[in-house]
Amino acid sequence: MARRHGYALLAALVAVAVVISAAIYVGFSGVLRGDDGSVQAGGTHQRGSAAPASTGTWTSTWSASPAGAEPGTEAGGTSRTASGGGFFGRSIRNVVHSSIGGTGARITLSNLYGQQPLSITHASLALASAPNNPTALAGTVRRLTFAGNTSVVIPAGQQVVSDAARIEVPADTDLLVTTYSPTPSGPVTYHPQARQMSYVANGDRTEDPSGAFYTEQSPYWRYLTALDVLSHEAEGTVVVLGDSLTDGITSTMGANRRWTDVLADRLRSESGAPRYGVVNQGISGNRILSDGLGRPAGNPSGLSRFDRDALARSGVRAVVIDLGINDILRTPQQTDPGKIVTGLRELVRQAHTRGLRVIGATLMPFQGHRGYRPLLEDVRQGVNEQIRSGKVFDSYVDFDKALRDPYNPRRLLSQYDSGDHLHPSDAGYRKMAYTFDLSALKASAGAEL
Repeated sequence: MARRHGYALLAALVAVAVVISAAIYVGFSGVLRGDDGSVQAGGTHQRGSAAPASTGTWTSTWSASPAGAEPGTEAGGTSRTASGGGFFGRSIRNVVHSSIGGTGARITLSNLYGQQPLSITHASLALASAPNNPTALAGTVRRLTFAGNTSVVIPAGQQVVSDAARIEVPADTDLLVTTYSPTPSGPVTYHPQARQMSYVANGDRTEDPSGAFYTEQSPYWRYLTALDVLSHEAEGTVVVLGDSLTDGITSTMGANRRWTDVLADRLRSESGAPRYGVVNQGISGNRILSDGLGRPAGNPSGLSRFDRDALARSGVRAVVIDLGINDILRTPQQTDPGKIVTGLRELVRQAHTRGLRVIGATLMPFQGHRGYRPLLEDVRQGVNEQIRSGKVFDSYVDFDKALRDPYNPRRLLSQYDSGDHLHPSDAGYRKMAYTFDLSALKASAGAEL
């Protein structure tokens, strides 16, 4: 009798386990919405190209901050977009560059600056056959799905995350992310200073591996704001929040010579370096304290975008902040270094609530730039003095000291100057990356705030 009761109990336990397993499976097949309005796709998958990837850690390998609505893409805009706005009836092929590799991938598409729903009926991911080339490497085109469907509608002001696609993504490689929208969508959410050429084709050429139909070039990234990989090697992501100095607007087009690109090279190659992906969340003209115009604001301040662009990135382990020079230079000019430092400390406070380490950067010199005035130089020096005191960030990198002219520390050294006396040359960006102490990304001592 006791044995029969034992068998019955065992059978009951097995049945419960089956029910729980089924519930877990079903529970992960729906759509998950984040507090930030993002939609995390799940669900069934079609054609095997967008299927559950193998286990690992989701890490951001590339990202770009949505910076505004592309001029001319509103309803009644340019003939390029037709009367309904957006890029309907056309395929947008964004070219992006991986910082770290993985065995699966997913993308984030944004309609943050849209004024109506954005319908994407087809999207794909592929490895580029060569750098800066719209042709896909043979056999690498993957159809992307969203909650198991090939199409998705993104409400105005929101974003969507695709399902995981099975694809071997190498580090330090160009990838092609292509989207097609068949209907007018109004203003296009974009990142204007890509320093990378992307492409546009007429019609739905989303899964076309050939680049022959992609005859229109574009210096922008459109809709695409992140590419994550499922990695067995990566320990996480370092997010760099900055302005044009991080955006790399004077670096060589298509050469991946922003200072963040060189930092990614170092993290991949140097012995003992943390294996982090690097994502560049620079927006040219960005400030800590002041938003741009519009609703939502174009060029949102560092304070207003910090949660979305830094804290919410996949696998974030550390944040680097290189902001403040535009608060000094741009109208309304901030002449109180204490207010700039207070803004920086607030960013650090927010990161610390997530357990994240923050490395800050001193503000580089700009004498000779058209906006230079001795009063503004005093503000820069005042901010840097506070940063060097060790009571703003957990650690800091002294870009000012590394790139300034030792005989005139108010100016960039000529070999590091792009020519406008504010932005670095390729050599200057490289110097910035090699000034960075990689061990600071994982050290444990915090700032006394």
